[in-house]
Amino acid sequence: MKRYLCILVLLLTAAAFGPNSHAQFKEEAFSQNYNDDPDSPKDSTDVMFSFKEFFGGIAHKNTLKPGNVVFGSAIMPGTGQIYNKDYWKLPIVYTGLIGGIAGGFYFKNQDNKKASTLCFAAAGLTYWGMALDEIICYDAEYPSAGKATIYSLLVPGLGQIYNGETWKLPIYWGGLLGSVHFYTLNKTNYKRFQRIYREATGDDSASYSGPISAETALYYRNVYRRYRDYSVLAIAGFYLLQVIDANVFAYMHDFNIDDGITMSVNPTVLSPDNAYAFAPGSTALGLRLGLRF
Repeated sequence: MKRYLCILVLLLTAAAFGPNSHAQFKEEAFSQNYNDDPDSPKDSTDVMFSFKEFFGGIAHKNTLKPGNVVFGSAIMPGTGQIYNKDYWKLPIVYTGLIGGIAGGFYFKNQDNKKASTLCFAAAGLTYWGMALDEIICYDAEYPSAGKATIYSLLVPGLGQIYNGETWKLPIYWGGLLGSVHFYTLNKTNYKRFQRIYREATGDDSASYSGPISAETALYYRNVYRRYRDYSVLAIAGFYLLQVIDANVFAYMHDFNIDDGITMSVNPTVLSPDNAYAFAPGSTALGLRLGLRF
């Protein structure tokens, strides 16, 4: 049997690559460049981000995609507002960023941790608000998958609101808040049993008289640490899921199933001609499946 299979493979190979065969592959098929036109715009598979294209968009010589606007503005703050021609917002952006960072370092040198933290938080909030503002003001035909994706990246659930699917908010926000709740609970218990274990095994372990032994504390410490890590994965999972959901359903917003696409299942009587399957002249009951495109 193996010998016949080997002969069959050799015959098929000879037929495919023989001198008179019409199924040969051309060498150009493996070196074909499917974007040979130098004047045609490059697609997303050619280049994901081009600084030349980005600065051309900032100069309003070409159009930028939402992702390129936000990514470029993340590196060079304020360029998104320039692209949207909201020049009056630039002083607000730079005042918030520079003032917050400078104030944070100043109060840090003064050993005022609370004021320093507030200043850094204000700078971060300005940075986040800058990105949200530029994508809100970005002019795009509705629905834009890029806008929906960035909305969900910046504010979980905002992409679903943009897509008109507010009914999904309880699902994602419930998953996120529930995961955050269990993360906080598991983290608290992890720290509790970690403290007990250190007290039971530390230098002053001889004076430890707690009701929980070191072995029990070690066991529960490891359990709650594992549950804490699972909670982090759940938070990341719900966050990524709502981003993917916003992107996919923005793309599928205009997808329509025509009423003409139908499927019907009806009972039928079979009258086969195959005498090996049925006795001559016999009939059988069955189902008929009909598809119409």
